[in-house]
Amino acid sequence: MSEMLRRRPLFAPSRIDGIDLARGLAVIGMLAAHLLAIPDFDWTIPSSYEGIVHGRSSILFATLAGVSIGLISGGPVPLRGPRLETARLRLLVRAGAIWVIGVLLLFLAVPVYVILPAYALLFVIAAAVLPLRARTLLIAAAVVGLVAPFPQAAIDGLSFWSTPEGVDVSNAVGWHYPFLTWMAFVLAGMGAARLDLRSRATPWFLALAGLALTAAGAALDIVWGRSEVFGQTPWTGEAHSSGLFEVIGSGGFALFVIGVCVLVCRTPLTWVALPLRAVGSMPLTAYSAQIVVWALTRPAAEPGVFELDSYRALDPFWPMTLGIIVGCTAWALVVGRGPLEAGIDALARLTVRGRVEAPGTAMPPR
Repeated sequence: MSEMLRRRPLFAPSRIDGIDLARGLAVIGMLAAHLLAIPDFDWTIPSSYEGIVHGRSSILFATLAGVSIGLISGGPVPLRGPRLETARLRLLVRAGAIWVIGVLLLFLAVPVYVILPAYALLFVIAAAVLPLRARTLLIAAAVVGLVAPFPQAAIDGLSFWSTPEGVDVSNAVGWHYPFLTWMAFVLAGMGAARLDLRSRATPWFLALAGLALTAAGAALDIVWGRSEVFGQTPWTGEAHSSGLFEVIGSGGFALFVIGVCVLVCRTPLTWVALPLRAVGSMPLTAYSAQIVVWALTRPAAEPGVFELDSYRALDPFWPMTLGIIVGCTAWALVVGRGPLEAGIDALARLTVRGRVEAPGTAMPPR
């Protein structure tokens, strides 16, 4: 590898290639969920399997956000003292910047639910639990995941959400990805980072545990999720429902993907996956780019035609996806960090002075 490429963040020794790959897959999955007309995923119907991106891509995205938070706050050994406070304050600055970007994307009025405001709130909540270790974080993830769907269902049933004010609040806090329940995914990701993703055992543990949870969530949903015994909520495994069985199954699927991606990138296949890793190294830029491109290329409104359907009719998935992959790969190789990622990091460092890394060590993995 040339000396120039060695200096690029994508090839930094501090990076974990498998996490970048998993983020890249999450971004492509969200593009597919937005831009393709695909059936709802059903474990019992093989022809619907491409619908696995519905809900699961965004949950993988949220779990990986937790992984990133865990890594920048010390990885296996949580930061303490002034370094912890510096990391916490920088995380809050990042949350504010992400919220602003999310609101700006909302003003483009693209017919998708923008996840970034929800991310911002999840970052704020995560700032309070940065000192926790793996076991505590994973137990907290399990408790939140098992309990939160029930008050979540009650809150979702409020008539407030159908009012103009309710719609505005829902957009401002990203309630389609409700922080009350989705914090479970962030906590699980932070717990995964605390387990030490560089160890031999951790990715195997994540893959096997995630596979077991995925199977359990699917089985529970098949047996009870659609029956009259419990009804549709808060027990359902339906995508975007934040139901108990979705939390179990899709949360487990996220851990499974993360574990497998880390294992794959310990082989020469990591170079085959370089374009997806490049996308995953700048997920905020890639996600925002698709919203902006969508806004610029949307067709003229037609009476009685839902805009999402008319845009999908243009078959935008492959042009946009390939464009984002090529653009991110070129940027990663030639420039380095994604523009939004670099800008937010610079803002956080400028706003909050101090050191995060321990003396004599490299920066923790991103």
